[in-house]
Amino acid sequence: MLALDEKTYKLIGVDYPGNRAEDVKNPGLGWMIGFLFVVSFLGLFSLVPLRKVMVMDYKLTYPSGTATAMLINSFHTNTGAELAGKQVRCLGKYLSMSLSWSCFKWFFSGGKACGFDNFPILGLTLYKSTFYFDFSPTYVGCGLICPHIVNCSVLLGAIISWGFLWPFISQYAGDWYPADLESNDFKGLYGYKVFIAISLILGDGLYNLFKILAITVNEICNKSSKQSNLPVTADALDGEASKLLTEQRRRDHIFLKDRIPSWFAAAGFVGLAAVSIVTIPVIFPPLKWYLVLSSYIIAPALAFCNSYGTGLTDWSLVTTYGKIGLFIIASLVGTNGGVVAGLAACGVMMAIVATAADLMQDFKTGYLTLSSAKSMFVSQLVGTAMGCVIAPVTFWLFWTAFDIGSPDGPYKAPYGVIFREMAIISTEGVSELPKHCLAICCGFFVASLLINLVRDITPKKISQFIPIPMAMAVPFYIGAYFAIDMFVGTVILYVWQRMNRKDAEDYAGAVASGLICGDGIWTIPSAILSIFRITPPICMYFGSSLTS
Repeated sequence: MLALDEKTYKLIGVDYPGNRAEDVKNPGLGWMIGFLFVVSFLGLFSLVPLRKVMVMDYKLTYPSGTATAMLINSFHTNTGAELAGKQVRCLGKYLSMSLSWSCFKWFFSGGKACGFDNFPILGLTLYKSTFYFDFSPTYVGCGLICPHIVNCSVLLGAIISWGFLWPFISQYAGDWYPADLESNDFKGLYGYKVFIAISLILGDGLYNLFKILAITVNEICNKSSKQSNLPVTADALDGEASKLLTEQRRRDHIFLKDRIPSWFAAAGFVGLAAVSIVTIPVIFPPLKWYLVLSSYIIAPALAFCNSYGTGLTDWSLVTTYGKIGLFIIASLVGTNGGVVAGLAACGVMMAIVATAADLMQDFKTGYLTLSSAKSMFVSQLVGTAMGCVIAPVTFWLFWTAFDIGSPDGPYKAPYGVIFREMAIISTEGVSELPKHCLAICCGFFVASLLINLVRDITPKKISQFIPIPMAMAVPFYIGAYFAIDMFVGTVILYVWQRMNRKDAEDYAGAVASGLICGDGIWTIPSAILSIFRITPPICMYFGSSLTS
């Protein structure tokens, strides 16, 4: 949606090859809600008939779903209920602190580059390269939640890009690219930032896609032989094993008791697909009905692959499947509408693949918590319907209240620019890239593949210290400031774990959630103030004493 709006179109450049004014569609509540209603439910119906196969027959772990089930089950013990109460109180305390701090910061942000969000705590020289701490509770909270290797990978990406690569390329301004370009012109340094980030993301995504597909095929081929080689008889079971088997049979019985008829799932998918084939070309005219039909024929297979891979690795590759759909559809349609068609197809594919994997993850949680599968499916339908209204309204509020997508604003929304550029490349090729940009991108793409390969072939004690290319790519475009925030979060967590590991395990998630939620809640009154044109009263600005 951001990739289609007018702001992103102008940000890339009205004279940029392939970036046409006809390929602009600004967010609107009507078409966004309608689009979500016709695409969001298809994924729920696509894999319902396979729930027994995925959860019971293949016994896929779905790590996040299993962890959620264990947490829910723990609430029904005396110790678990007591811990849950303490966690809720902890969350509330840090939510209040985060909300109060975000409100306090707002009063000092009354101008460009003002306030604590632009605090040059590491000095003005590093500040110009975006190395500063912006006192963001959200990013510090993310650092508390994310694994240490993710946070360190983000910081490493920031150091490589903003510490070395961009200053190096800037030395060749006037040779590799015109020196008098705007900071957001894709024919200049900005183009290197976006396309090198894209190359890292694609390299990581494609590697993991083929890796998980290979694991999926191998597991499916070996499943029957593994089961036949491990016979289980009642006589061989001791008391503990017999108890576990009884518990498993109880779960199986409850899981299968409320059957969701296959004909209902098939009818739902076909009916919704028929509505979508008629509706989506009305919303996005370049995406013809036969392209929508082709997407829906392929989508269930991709949804199965992604759900199976998520069950094995807990890694959903939704965006990778979406990018594949984007590239294929945009190249098929061509320059006349290919950008809109590709981006719309990307949204369709991601909606189906994501909801299917999420539903199967929830089925695993329901299986382990003895919940009714039919009740969970109905709840998912209700929740999806609510999301089809709440999400667009929230998004539209942000889009109208804030300068979403601005490189100099607080909400940079980098993937809007990245996805639109992917669509343009699919229709126009790479001839308009800055000098040596394609060669550098190829180098980073290969490096992304090799880093992932090395992570997989080296022992665990070594691979745990090898960075993740996908995480490294994000600061290449956004900047280094949020990497500093996340690293502060990971340092706090590391020290906490060294001092009291059990407390860190019990409360780190609650602290992080409180920090993130408090900062997020403040955006609501902040958006309302912005809509009524009420600005902060003070501008706290930092500059060199030599220029004062």
